[in-house]
Amino acid sequence: MEINPSEVTKILKEQIKDFGDKAEVSEVGQVLSVGDGIARIYGLDNVQAGEMVEFSDGSKGMALNLESENVGVVIFGDDRNVKEGDVVKRTGNIVDTPVGKELLGRVVDGLGNPIDGKGAFDKNVKKTRVEVKAPGIIPRKSVSEPMQTGLKSIDSLVPIGRGQRELIIGDRQTGKTAVAIDAIINQKKINESGDEKQKLYCIYVAVGQKRSTVRQIQKTLEEAGAMEYTTIVAATASDSAPLQFLAPYTGCAMGEFFRDNGMHALIIYDDLSKQAVAYRQMSLLLRRPPGREAYPGDVFYLHSRLLERAAKLSDEHGGGSLTALPIIETQGGDVSAFIPTNVISITDGQIFLETELFNQGIRPAINVGLSVSRVGS
Repeated sequence: MEINPSEVTKILKEQIKDFGDKAEVSEVGQVLSVGDGIARIYGLDNVQAGEMVEFSDGSKGMALNLESENVGVVIFGDDRNVKEGDVVKRTGNIVDTPVGKELLGRVVDGLGNPIDGKGAFDKNVKKTRVEVKAPGIIPRKSVSEPMQTGLKSIDSLVPIGRGQRELIIGDRQTGKTAVAIDAIINQKKINESGDEKQKLYCIYVAVGQKRSTVRQIQKTLEEAGAMEYTTIVAATASDSAPLQFLAPYTGCAMGEFFRDNGMHALIIYDDLSKQAVAYRQMSLLLRRPPGREAYPGDVFYLHSRLLERAAKLSDEHGGGSLTALPIIETQGGDVSAFIPTNVISITDGQIFLETELFNQGIRPAINVGLSVSRVGS
């Protein structure tokens, strides 16, 4: 076979012409060990705390423990496809979620991905970070507008204002979720009045609940015509602990979109006890030292930084509001346990539901003596 030098030169010239001068650099690491939804990764020296990383099988994770030798990453979803020696890439993004009116009427997972079979969101949908700082002192304003729940016992005895954090606390099967769902359904009349200033958009965050329960809640809201102004964020019992930990922050970011744009929103966290349990599981697997009831030392900060994001903003900042109704499940009516006392101290009051009253047929089963709304004048 005869080689023609001119042909070789021609091919080389074409190759050089096509060569781009843009080099793509991505920092990669290697999986040292993986198990229980936690991966130890070597090599991601410049990774940020809370940054999203991508594994070679396409699954995502979040960097939480930045240690001298390696990085502790919690894996979103199934960790069985992640193996020792796999390559891990930095994405350069802190965990974010889609926000906006496009999400109303939809059911999304803990990362804001749709799971209701109605198709993906528009590519141009606005995205925002899941974890942001709460509004400072200057942008805030005293709670002054009522947030009617439509339940006489609450609206007359423990009234809730727009921008308030009111805890719903009680044992299992005392009607905590029912109170919250009723509050969403009863906004229909205000939302249909056509007054944009009075409209209240709702976000329901389901943490660690059964899928059948979430489906039932969606069906109830659809039948009442309340789903058109509501978004459901669902991190069910079958989802990984990192998703259950993240879901309330994802829902809060969606609510903040309305608050920061001069609108009003209501967010329900059902429930924060299960979020604390998921966070405890993650922390213990990341080898963080345990404290009281084996919860990590920063479990108070876990809830305080979430609930401080609910606020009433001053007129100079648009006058929007985000009202939070966190739910806590007590064991045997013990309000003095670690998580209940933490959340009681963070919120602006609590609605205490009792099993005895519920069994007597008094519903909502509110203990008027222990329930209070702590919003100053």
